[in-house]
Amino acid sequence: MYDVTVIGCGVVGAAIAYELSKRKLRVLVLERENDVAMGTTKANSAIIHAGYDPEPGTLMARLNVEGCGEMERLCRQLSVEYRRIGSLVLAFDGRDMKTLERLYQNGVANGVEGLRILSAGEVRAMEPAVSEAVCGALYAPSCGIVDPWGLCIALAETAVRNGVELRLNSKVERIETMAAHYAVHTSAGVFESAYLVNCAGVHAHEISAMTGAQEWETAPTRGEYYLLDKNCGGLVKHVIFQCPSAAGKGVLVSPTVHGNLLAGPNAASVSDPDDHAVTAAGLAEIAAAGRKSVPSIDLRQSIRNFSGVRATTSEEDFIVRPSRHSPHMLHAAGIKSPGLSAAPALARYAVEQLGAMGLPLPEKETWQGGRTQLRFRQLSQQEKAALAARDPKYGRVICRCETITEGEILDALRSPIPPCSIDGVKRRTGAGMGRCQGGFCGPRVMEILSRELGRDPVSIPQDGDGTNPLTPWNQGGLANEV
Repeated sequence: MYDVTVIGCGVVGAAIAYELSKRKLRVLVLERENDVAMGTTKANSAIIHAGYDPEPGTLMARLNVEGCGEMERLCRQLSVEYRRIGSLVLAFDGRDMKTLERLYQNGVANGVEGLRILSAGEVRAMEPAVSEAVCGALYAPSCGIVDPWGLCIALAETAVRNGVELRLNSKVERIETMAAHYAVHTSAGVFESAYLVNCAGVHAHEISAMTGAQEWETAPTRGEYYLLDKNCGGLVKHVIFQCPSAAGKGVLVSPTVHGNLLAGPNAASVSDPDDHAVTAAGLAEIAAAGRKSVPSIDLRQSIRNFSGVRATTSEEDFIVRPSRHSPHMLHAAGIKSPGLSAAPALARYAVEQLGAMGLPLPEKETWQGGRTQLRFRQLSQQEKAALAARDPKYGRVICRCETITEGEILDALRSPIPPCSIDGVKRRTGAGMGRCQGGFCGPRVMEILSRELGRDPVSIPQDGDGTNPLTPWNQGGLANEV
């Protein structure tokens, strides 16, 4: 019997597990995929928003500002890549300038520090590449950029190291409400728990329905992106937004913590919450909007296009509350943007809610909260030479684009949540994130996975289950034709 079971291990579920790991509790995390960070967490804008956009008085506003304020410290503690670079919301006409004034007043009411409305000249002095049509901007110095899947993995690893049990490949299929607990039926077996936390992202409404009633409507919104090569990473120094609309914060142009340039997302309603298509129409929309902000953006330098689905619901605010129909279930749902920014504060708030619902929360006497990740490419030449001399595996470069070594990949495979896929290695080490997108290192990463996990290379997936790059040579009866 578990005290708490968290359903879903994106960044919100991982952050809640991280907070619960500080307590004397038996905690289980159920994740339907073969790794953590497999939903919206791995396909988003990677922005830590300042907090001027949410309406004052909302839970979203409060948690956004609190989360943004502590993100730098948390990332430093967990060895997650993060940079505070500030943002600019561009105005192109008088109507946009009125929107900036509203956003500024929102931000002041929400407690965002350092906000300023800039003139056109001030904007171009800070960002020479922005459009000549820009007539002003809202500057928010507290905005940052982060490695979102790296943050999720770090939070989940820390939780596991402190006693939380993680079950991957465990899709929740049915929840049975017993007299004093729940029986959670999954694809990997049945688990009993006194309390449940619903962090299932775009599928959270389905989990809610399993306990008696669907408490909100979900309207999944897909956003597509361009990721440009590192030779474009210095085109802008801040996160460049346009004025937001009812569809979201709009198309941004931003550096990434890995040195690339990101453009997107658009906003397209989809019926399937797992619809991660990339469309010609969506990319054309992003291209037009990106060039409006930064005319010189060179989309021919794209090395990858991708999309993510946002958990948009019928409620404007985050849904972080006890179920109205199941007394020991807490929902953490509808966590669209700025959910990544809010995650640390949201997790604390969720644990407070569990306490108010009757869950005892005794603190542990000892808790190991720190984490260190070695990144070979960031070492000095002397440090690299010394490390390779101690362990030659750090001298064997597997990913030439990103200078990722075999030693780093082996570190990932020996971590509390080892990867089982090529992209799982990429999310932990960066191997495959460069210009060739794994064209060179992918087979070498597969070789290491096969060797270390004792598995046939054919069984190694690219990412989620069923995405295997290799096919058995006799599949479909071809062996009989040879």
